[in-house]
Order: sequence, then C-alpha cells, then structure tokens
Amino acid sequence: MRRVLFLCLFVIGLSAAIFGFLNFQGLAAKGEFETIVLDFREDIPQDELQRELQAIAQQYNVTPRLDNKFSAKDNVYIIEGDKKRLKELRKSKIASATEFIEPNYIYRIPTLDEDRVPNEGFTPSANEPNDPMYSKQWHLHNIGVVGAWKETKGSGITVAVIDTGVTQVRDLEETKFVKGYDFVNDTEEAKDDNGHGTHVAGTIAQATNNNYGVAGVAYEANIMPLKVLSSYGGGTVADIAEAIKFAADNGANVINMSLGGGGESHLMKDAIEYAHNKGVVIVAAAGNENENSAAYPARYPRVIGVSALGPDGEKAPYSNFGAGVDISAPGGSDAGKVLQQTIDPETGEGVFLGLQGTSMASPHVAGVAALIEAAGVQEPDEVLQVLKESARAIEEDSLNYYGAGQLNAEAAVQRAVRGQISFQDFFRWLRDNGYLNPGFWIDGGAVALLPKILMVLGSYLLAWFLRVYFPFTWSWSLLSGLVAGSSGLFFLKTIYIFDLPQWPFRLLGSSIPELGNTLQGSSTLNPLFASVLIPIVLVVLLLGHPQWKWFAIGSSLGVAACLAVSAVLDPAVWGLGSGMLARSFLIINALLCFGLARLAVKNEEQSA
Repeated sequence: MRRVLFLCLFVIGLSAAIFGFLNFQGLAAKGEFETIVLDFREDIPQDELQRELQAIAQQYNVTPRLDNKFSAKDNVYIIEGDKKRLKELRKSKIASATEFIEPNYIYRIPTLDEDRVPNEGFTPSANEPNDPMYSKQWHLHNIGVVGAWKETKGSGITVAVIDTGVTQVRDLEETKFVKGYDFVNDTEEAKDDNGHGTHVAGTIAQATNNNYGVAGVAYEANIMPLKVLSSYGGGTVADIAEAIKFAADNGANVINMSLGGGGESHLMKDAIEYAHNKGVVIVAAAGNENENSAAYPARYPRVIGVSALGPDGEKAPYSNFGAGVDISAPGGSDAGKVLQQTIDPETGEGVFLGLQGTSMASPHVAGVAALIEAAGVQEPDEVLQVLKESARAIEEDSLNYYGAGQLNAEAAVQRAVRGQISFQDFFRWLRDNGYLNPGFWIDGGAVALLPKILMVLGSYLLAWFLRVYFPFTWSWSLLSGLVAGSSGLFFLKTIYIFDLPQWPFRLLGSSIPELGNTLQGSSTLNPLFASVLIPIVLVVLLLGHPQWKWFAIGSSLGVAACLAVSAVLDPAVWGLGSGMLARSFLIINALLCFGLARLAVKNEEQSA
C-alpha cells in the first residue's frame, strides 16, 4: 500500500510538472514575426557567403539584407518569411552554413494607459529636490532615492536606453547624453517618435534640482539613446540584439530594456552574454500580461527581470510574476502612475505624463544600478547581489511576485558604499530575509519548519493516545493519513525551479487544511478545508474498507493536529480573521476531528 500511495503521488507531481513545463516552453516559441534571421558562420569566405545568399534569393524570391550596418561583421542577414519558410530553411543545405536560423521576433513596449499632468509647484522640504512636481512622484519616495543621493547621483555612469529613442525635452536639457544610434532607420540620431523611450530615460536621469518639472533616479548619469522600436512601439529581435552589442562596445555600464514579448532568440541570448561578459548590467521589464512568467528578454538568466508595484506596495494587477522575476519596483496602477516628462507623439511637444507598466518599473532598477556602480560596485553579478540583499523582503511570496523583494535605493547604495559588509551587517541581512529561520532551508521560508514538525508529532501523539485507550494496529495507511492530514509532503512546498510552475509542489506539500488556498499560494486557511468536513467525508467513504479506513482515521487525527497547532501559532482563517474567532473555530474543529477519529476507532473495535 505504501508503494502504491507514493507511486501515485510521484506520478501526479511528475505529470503536473511536465505538463506545466511544456506550457512554459510554449512561451519560448510564442511570438510573432514577419522576417527570419540567418546567422551565417563567421569562418565562411565571402565568396561562398555571397553564393549562399544568391541561392536563397533565387529559391525563395526574396532579397537577403543585412539587418543594419553593424550586422556585417557577424554575418547576420534578414529575409521575409513565415513558419513554413522557417522550417524549409532549417531543413535545407543552407542550414549547414549558418550558426542558427530563427524567427526575427517582434517585441513591443508593455505600457498601459496614461494621464497628463500639469506642471505645478510645491515647496520642497529639507533635502528634497526643488523640482516643482517632485511631490507627485510617489515612486521615487517609495524607493528612498533621497537617502541614496547623500552618497551618489550616478556621475560617470552611462545607461543605455534601448527603446523608442529619446528626445531631449525641457526637463532633459541638463541631462548628459552620449552618442547613440537609431537601429530602426539606420541613422546616428535616435530621436523618439512615440514618447515611451523619453519617459523611461526620464525615470533614469531626468534633470533634477533645476526648478522645473520632475526628478530622476540617477540624474548625473549619462544617457545613451538606442532606438530599436518604431513609432507604433514594436521592433525586432535583430535590432535589439545589435543595440545590446552597440551599448557594450561603446561604454555603457547599464542597459535598460522596457520592452518584451514571446519568443526565445539565440541571437538575443548571445548578445546578452556578450554584454554581460563585458561588465554591463542588463535590466528588463517582466511584462504586463499578469502571467506566471516574465516575458523575454527578462526571462534570460543574465537579465534582471523587474515586476511592477502599485502605490500601495502590492504587485500591480497587470504585472507578470514567477519565473524570470528578480526584483520588483514601482510601475504604477490606476491609483497612481509614474510621472515623468516625455513627448506628445502627435505634436512632438513636451508633456508631463503619468504612465503605468513594468516598462516604468524597469528604469527604476536601472537607475539604482547606476547609483550602485557609481558607488564602486561594478561587476554585473555583484550589482545584482547588492540589489537583492538590500531589497525589502516580502515574507509571503510563494508565487514570486516580488523576486528578492522591493527595490530600496537608499539601502542598495549604502551597501555598495560600505563595500565589504561586517559580520553584524551579514547577520542582520540573514535575519531580515528569513535565512535564520530553519524552515527556509527546507522550503524557501514560505512554511516554517517547526510548526510542521509539531503538526506531524501532534498527529502521532493523538494516534498514540487512541492506541493506548482503544488498541489498534499501526499500518501504512494510518501513517499516510497522519502525514496527509497534518502536513503533507511539506518539504516540497514552494520548491522553486526556473521555468516550472510551482503549483504541483504547493499541492503535494500542503496538508488537508491548506488545500483550499494552495493554488493561490495563500497561507490563510479556507474554513471549508480547515474543519471537520473533509475528515467526515473521508470516514464516511472509507470506513467500510479494511485498509483505507485507517487512512481516513489518520487524516482526521492529522487535521486535528494541524488545526490545533495553527490555532496557537498562526490562526488566520479566511472570513474569520486571525483573532479569537479564528482560534475558537480552529480549536473546536480540532476537537471534532479528534472525536471523529475516536468514534471511528471505537466502531472498528465493536465490528471486530
């Protein structure tokens, strides 16, 4: 019986994980494209390359072209094509001359609606910038940027804004710019014809303390404008990948990509690895589909994926979460949007707009990364470590809404300035992030180890008590019921594996009282499950079976132990709060569960 039970659990968990994995893998190929990337090997002689290009042109009636003037050294060519042509090319003789053939996916800006805001004044308090609209920038207050400015404003650091371009509106006139490029139109000047890129650049380095408009995070940093998205907000992977390399080759310290979509790209991944190896920190928006995985390129391991917060400090309703999210930052919501100056795309004139989206969250992290680099920490992995260790940790985050936590500019800069942290700092960080909790080492900190052990031991003590006064024989079905009712396979709960859904692990790791909210990842108990109801159903259904009735009895005892421990340590019940009402409910139902198990055992004795 034990083997059958554990085999069933294993098959259920494995099937669910495989099914979820296949669904998640779908995102890697879920993207739109109109052209195909042909990345020819760099060791091919030019005459042979030209023959290959001519063969493609004749066979498919297309004109292969370099994506832009920087693509020649990498032999990256673009042709028009769909999925059918893509399959044909991959199976053709031409494939042997290429490193890869893949869709030239289209990524877009994930921005939601906007609010126009008039330029109004206010009287700044001490240490605050004198920009008239700074008081409306709740998002800068949220990350504690004024405290960070006591150490650095980002001087000497260059942030590449890979977006729709950047136009130097009035509130960017004092901001320092370095040479960029327009990959959409293949021109030197990367002006914005959408407004998105200018808004993003403003969050990073809007001119500050200039008695005008609003403020930016790292306002002494340099902006490198790289236009890869057209006026409608879309652009290709080939342009974005080339922009990443351009940034790395031209002195960028940080790259911000407030764009994304479906479709994994070898070309993009290679570009990211190239930039990372040259010491560039890469930040990207997680996406606005409210899905359990970040969009590309935030999904790549070398990219810092950013989810969005609303003014209330909670995950914004639209923000993606889960796989690929490393940290969260203010992105805004209907209750309050991220305010910067940008252009009106219809007139080209400067306007103050409140926007919301993970597009707005990402540049906050990019700006803080610039501050960290200016403070002396410059290796990409070390910058990420500082961001994570300084973030405001969220205790209950089984769905990975927030990654390492919520962005904290002041704490990040202080940690970077201190350099080598002291033992006291390290101990404090361990404590604040829950690493001193023994439960963390079992399942990531979402479920405390001690209460689970108490629940298991409690269920066995109850079973021992019944056995003393109402003798019965121990069996694997009884033991399985004790475990299922009290804790489930709790060591599986909130195991996090990149690109796999978490719900199978939460489901297998939940006790019966926790099953009601396990898919939502909530620790609050559902009163229907955290009661005598399910044990009654199990006893009624299984009491006539010679083996499985002991599973029902064990489950009833396990639930009794779970509810009793929860009543003492964490009496949170949906609809009942976490006070005396919830405690009373849990204790009463724990007693009822124990009484039910006693009646079932007594009935067994009488039957025998």
